[in-house]
Parts: sequence; structure tokens; C-alpha cells
Amino acid sequence: MTSTLHRRAVPRTSDGAPLTLLRSVPRTPVPAPLGAGGSEVLRLITVQRVPVCLTVHANGRRRYGYWQPAKAGSGYGGCYVALPTEECDALHAAGRLVLGDPVIDPSKTTYPVRPAARPAVRSVVRAPVTAADVPRQALTA
Repeated sequence: MTSTLHRRAVPRTSDGAPLTLLRSVPRTPVPAPLGAGGSEVLRLITVQRVPVCLTVHANGRRRYGYWQPAKAGSGYGGCYVALPTEECDALHAAGRLVLGDPVIDPSKTTYPVRPAARPAVRSVVRAPVTAADVPRQALTA
């Protein structure tokens, strides 16, 4: 009986070289670390003592802000506080802010702004190890 070589069929390029079948897997982007301003903006939105809104005007101007009420007994009203648009837009682009249902006026559209829900952390639950699970080793002399 004669032995025959068995070769696997390997895909080859037009010049006869073996074709590489591995490809790079796209990595999920890691969110860039927040600067001091970005973390402060995210903290203000996360605390939610006052609702933060994004107002998009008819001319395209965007403004994030909230209404800050005056202290009781001061005799004055509150004021509108604007947040840095560039940092809020960066947080929204990174997926850390979520816009709610819009309220549409003829000259502007207002969206409520909320922090994005953080993904649940997966934890590994392991069964407790019992004496029956541990293999016995033979004693040798």
C-alpha cells in the first residue's frame, strides 16, 4: 500500500502565496477621559436637582442650560444658566448624554437632557467549591 500525501486546500492569491484568512476585529471605542469641565457638566446633569435642556434655535444655534431659582426670601427671581456647548456636545457625541422627546416651537426646539444609562456590570457567579469537587490525589510512598 502506498501512502499518499493529503494536503489541505489552502486559498492562494493570484501570485500563489497563501492567503491570510485572519482579519482585524474592530474594537469598541473607549470613551476619552473627561476633562475638568466635562466632568463638572456631567455631574450637574447627573445630579438633576434642576432639569437641563438643549435648545436648538431656528438658525441652528445650540444652547444647553437650566433655570436656577433664586433663594427664598431674596425678593428676586431666578436666572437662566448656560452650560458650555462644546463640552455638552462632546458628551452627547460620546454617548454619555441622552436627549428626550422634543418640544417644538416655531422658533426653537427644546430637548430634555439626561445622563445615559450605564451598562450593567457583568459579574461572574461561581458555584462554591465543595470537598466532592476536589479530585483526590493518590498518596505515593
